[in-house]
Amino acid sequence: MTRWSLVLAAVLTLLVGSPDISLAQSAQTSESEASTETGTRRLTLRFLTDGDFPPFNYYDEEGVLTGFNIDLARAICLEAGTSCDIQVRPWDQLIPALMRGDADAVIAGHKISPSLLQSVDFTERYFHTPARFAVRRDAEKFEINPEDLDGKTIAVAKGTAHQAYLEAFFRFSTIKPYDSPEAAREALMNGEVDLLFDDGISLSFWVVGTVSHECCELRGGAYYEPKFFGDGLAIAVSKRDPDLKHLLNDALKRVRTSGRYEELVLRYFPNRVY
Repeated sequence: MTRWSLVLAAVLTLLVGSPDISLAQSAQTSESEASTETGTRRLTLRFLTDGDFPPFNYYDEEGVLTGFNIDLARAICLEAGTSCDIQVRPWDQLIPALMRGDADAVIAGHKISPSLLQSVDFTERYFHTPARFAVRRDAEKFEINPEDLDGKTIAVAKGTAHQAYLEAFFRFSTIKPYDSPEAAREALMNGEVDLLFDDGISLSFWVVGTVSHECCELRGGAYYEPKFFGDGLAIAVSKRDPDLKHLLNDALKRVRTSGRYEELVLRYFPNRVY
């Protein structure tokens, strides 16, 4: 006799003579407690992350693990009706630990990529990784498109997808590569270039941070092209556990429709990166 059969028998014994509860109803209740639409019910979801990727996952001033990914994982657990176990590992140990079965999922800011898809599976994307333009606050007003940027000088980090994108679609601008994103940002601060093209997430923090001295602002919209900027961030799961992938996707969808996702974005990102 299974564990659930024993529980059901005990419940029926206690409820003998009650006209309100039938055998079918009790069996249905037990079945709903034991399983979900996607498989066996999980009491706990075990997540792995790292602790040094602000604002996604990091330790605050009091040494408490926090961040967008952490709160999103907890919101997913709440929607899935499970408890949350979130453990920290070094970045390079996260995927190997998942493949060994040390956790159910990894939520640490991994981008969906062909190389990772050879080892693990991913949920639906939960965060875009767009590119954005930044200009000096005292810059003249102009539209951000290839025509209006004709002749403008744009700083970009050398050898990046951002440089490749500019060379493909902004061919009439003067593209000025720098050895690092920091060098490109300094060039914009010093007025050596008209614009900067870079990762929208990091730029959103830079323009309001102390390093930029509030010299600059984002202008124009976000650029999402997966060919250049990837398919975004997603939760990594084992290829051997398709039920978990469905469970997480369902919970993530409910987090979005409830408004909780939007609340988290506004909490952790100073500018709308989208």
